[in-house]
Amino acid sequence: MQPATQAWWFAAGRLVGTVAVGLGLGWLVGSVWGGLACALALHLGWVLAQLFRLEWWLRHRSFADPPDVGGVWGEIVAQIVRLHRRKRFHKQRFVQLMRQLQRSTAALPSGVVILNAQREIVWFNRTAGELLDLRRTADLGMRIEHLLREPQFIRYLAGGDYSNSVVIRPPAGEDAYLSLQVAPYGDGQLLLLVSDVSRQMRLEAVRRDFVSNASHELRSPLTVISGYLETLGQDPALDDELRGPVAEMQRQAERMTGMIRDLLELSRLEESDAASGGASIDVPAMLALLRKDVLARPIRPRDVRVRIDSVAQLIGDEPEIHSAFSNLVDNAAKYTPPEGSIEMRWWVDEDGGHFAVSDTGMGIPKEHIPRLTERFYRVDAGRSRGTGGSGLGLAIVKHVLQRHGARLEVQSELGSGSTFTCHFPPERVSAAQAVSAATA
Repeated sequence: MQPATQAWWFAAGRLVGTVAVGLGLGWLVGSVWGGLACALALHLGWVLAQLFRLEWWLRHRSFADPPDVGGVWGEIVAQIVRLHRRKRFHKQRFVQLMRQLQRSTAALPSGVVILNAQREIVWFNRTAGELLDLRRTADLGMRIEHLLREPQFIRYLAGGDYSNSVVIRPPAGEDAYLSLQVAPYGDGQLLLLVSDVSRQMRLEAVRRDFVSNASHELRSPLTVISGYLETLGQDPALDDELRGPVAEMQRQAERMTGMIRDLLELSRLEESDAASGGASIDVPAMLALLRKDVLARPIRPRDVRVRIDSVAQLIGDEPEIHSAFSNLVDNAAKYTPPEGSIEMRWWVDEDGGHFAVSDTGMGIPKEHIPRLTERFYRVDAGRSRGTGGSGLGLAIVKHVLQRHGARLEVQSELGSGSTFTCHFPPERVSAAQAVSAATA
């Protein structure tokens, strides 16, 4: 029989014995119920005394020894002692794990900041404190937006799309850059990872300067070569066997000139991350001009449509916006077969302004979509060279949209065409009334 069962049988026997003694004493004195009441009162007093000893020990458990009692009360005290030891063991183990976690995160080359659902700082490691200039005594419990006031980071945090990181200038340091990426976990909590990317940004700046300088130096010789090739191609004395090679050289020279033009444009956009200002842009008129350009091509899709769902105007730098829209339309026209179609659409809703270019081309495999905006990245290198593309168009689109606080969304399926959509924030759209859909 287990000790706990024995203790309960002993307690039951004690209660029965108390009742028997009370009845016997009451019968001897002539009052059976009075004797029983006295015996039960004494038993209740003893139980209250044990409760008092147990309660006093629980309040003074840190320095007092457990009461030495037997029976059920002894089993209760023993259970409490075991629970206390188990709790102390788990607490010590938890403290050890927390110390190991703190030591491991302190050794990380990247900063780690834990934010609760209200974006308040719960904990950060030493590296994060150094990179973000955080102090434990003052900054714990503060909202991260109140300490990092970079508009780009605030937009990134509010956007909810944490698949990519954002690069900002730290609170202290003129020639430093920090990469911030948020990883959601738990019930609305966030893990902020901070890395120092100053060296990478300096190398990127050196690369941009080199590309820009090289492009400037190559532009003049290419202009001279293109001029001589054009003159040579128009010379009636030119041998007929040489006209084909000269025309091909002229075409390749024009392609290189376009590539250098795109490189210079990309370098200019990358020089500054500042938001573009600008004035109101008549988007319907711009799309009508882009449609005319496509229709003027010798090889083009059969159907080119413009759908205007709103007369609202876009606020921005018109040459940059035209460059971005033109690159998207140019890609759609190049990669859509002559029997296919493309559609340009402009609409406005509560989320802002949206420009989309849809085509019925061959589509893009999903694994290539995340890298489309990288410079010189090609899904099909052979086919791209055949169309004369520079591989820089979507990189220019990405930087133009970033300067306007916008983003690019790509939807594509093999064999079903592609849709490239530019999403502009509401502050980039001028107030105007929507009109019914129109197809040009």
